[in-house]
Amino acid sequence: MLVLGIESSCDETAVAVVRDGREIVTNQVASQFDVHEKYGGVVPELASRSHIVDILPILKAALGDAGLALTDIDGFAVAAGPGLVGSLLVGLEVAKGLAWSVDRPLVGVNHIEAHLTAPLIAYEGVEGLSGEPRFPYVGLVVSGGHTHLYLVEGVGRYTPIGATRDDAAGEAFDKVAKMLGLSYPGGVKIDRLARGGDRAAHRFPRSMMNQDNLEFSFSGIKTAVLTHLRKNGHPELPDSQALKDLCASFQEAVVDVLVAKTFRAARQHGVEDVVISGGVSANSRLRERSLEVATSNSMRVHIPPLSLCTDNAAMIAGLGYHYLRRLEGRGFEAHELNANSRLKMGALPPEA
Repeated sequence: MLVLGIESSCDETAVAVVRDGREIVTNQVASQFDVHEKYGGVVPELASRSHIVDILPILKAALGDAGLALTDIDGFAVAAGPGLVGSLLVGLEVAKGLAWSVDRPLVGVNHIEAHLTAPLIAYEGVEGLSGEPRFPYVGLVVSGGHTHLYLVEGVGRYTPIGATRDDAAGEAFDKVAKMLGLSYPGGVKIDRLARGGDRAAHRFPRSMMNQDNLEFSFSGIKTAVLTHLRKNGHPELPDSQALKDLCASFQEAVVDVLVAKTFRAARQHGVEDVVISGGVSANSRLRERSLEVATSNSMRVHIPPLSLCTDNAAMIAGLGYHYLRRLEGRGFEAHELNANSRLKMGALPPEA
């Protein structure tokens, strides 16, 4: 089954085609970094306008890259939430029109659920990281808007087991980057600078890391960085050693907490497989530490390749395949689909 997926939940316009929920035929993404960089973050109105401009050219590029016509597509999947409503609506309306034009089924899927199941898509393995996860597994979705832990017992079967009490980890990265005078996207800049820094130069707090729970908190570390800057001044830009040391120390504190809580969750639930996904899963230190801890605990860690960490349509199409297959090609009525910024996960219908 060829499924065409569309993703427009935030500031990435993406179209992909995935075969049988596993093989990526094409995966095209148009980024909006240049649009939002001067504002230091995503501006919702500008994001939705950019989606309108980019969606049809990206669709054409995807079909051309795959050598396919719309009539070759067996079903469509689109991110219906959570996300920015204005952005979501662009992808939704285009998906409705495409499905109607060729009389194919259409399903709306949860963007976070797609991140959580992204490693189920077959891809060229990342060195040192395991391939397809085995159910049940513990999944950490970590991004600019989410830091959540789930017990995943199968596609559509998710139990929330932990979450942040305040800021998401990606939000902390972006806000600290802004404090340091780094341009958007800040998390990427911190990761790059941290590679040349001393991770032990500064001791920032690891909030709740040693508490026997699966909750996170990242507001305190932002305050700690701000206090440090007020006391010691801002390090020289763009790439002084002091700046690199500060980035490395901050990043190490966040990564320590993420890794400790995630593998604690795996031990508590008696599972050997861990999935880490979402935009922050592209962070090089998080990937490195996760592999170290998994290896020392005889566990397996699964992190998508970089192209499937940030927002993309391959994960939407991959998850959409399971929805469409369960529905035996019927899909949801297109007119019933709408953007939902609080869309819940696990909405698969019962087996036919």
